[in-house]
Amino acid sequence: MYTQKSHQSQNGGAQLIKNIVLVHGGFVDGSGWAGVYQNLKSKGYNVVIVQNPTKSLADDVATTKAAIDSVAGEVVLVGHSYGGVVITEAGNHPKVSRLVYITAFAPDKGESVSSLIANPPPGAPVPPILPSQNGYLFLDREKFAASFAADVEPGMAAFMADSQVPWGVEALAGAPTEAAWKSKASYYLVASEDKMIPPPAQRMMAGRAKATVKEVAGSHAVYVSKPAAVAEFIQQAADSSN
Repeated sequence: MYTQKSHQSQNGGAQLIKNIVLVHGGFVDGSGWAGVYQNLKSKGYNVVIVQNPTKSLADDVATTKAAIDSVAGEVVLVGHSYGGVVITEAGNHPKVSRLVYITAFAPDKGESVSSLIANPPPGAPVPPILPSQNGYLFLDREKFAASFAADVEPGMAAFMADSQVPWGVEALAGAPTEAAWKSKASYYLVASEDKMIPPPAQRMMAGRAKATVKEVAGSHAVYVSKPAAVAEFIQQAADSSN
């Protein structure tokens, strides 16, 4: 049985977790993790990137669990944005020891993206989500960079806007049956310039999860714009003895 605490080596020191599974959010795919992946791989970690269809939470959790099953040993499970909902459910897998939220939703049991964004605080930025088409959502391409990727190199931000993955309305309505952060050590990276998930909401969710918190100046796509900082935070979780 795997627990949230790392095993101890024979010399009494903490045995570091070397398996890291990265879960992307809505409107994007796993390719955005490339910089984080390269940073972690260069430091000796075994990194798996999940490619979720983002059609329903159940499908995404199943795909993520398959990725967890594909590695031997304990796992640090990382989620960005909607990926935070996925890891909150998939993180109940016994191999998962730690959860890392990268400017992500960290819902409680029964909460969904839809319920968490239903009543934004006054003055909060409104993501430029277009009306659903056949049950799928897109961001306005002309407003994508400003809202999602303001600190990403303009050419890359344009590519991200034009390569959007349709995000299923059903996925936004999906809610965890049990919040893994209640039983697993959790970490939360707040992006202080996020225009998709308001930083105060990020801090609230991080505090509720009793997560170890770090703040960086970055957009919602901070994992693309500042991969070294994000990788360092993930490494902190992997190397922790908690």
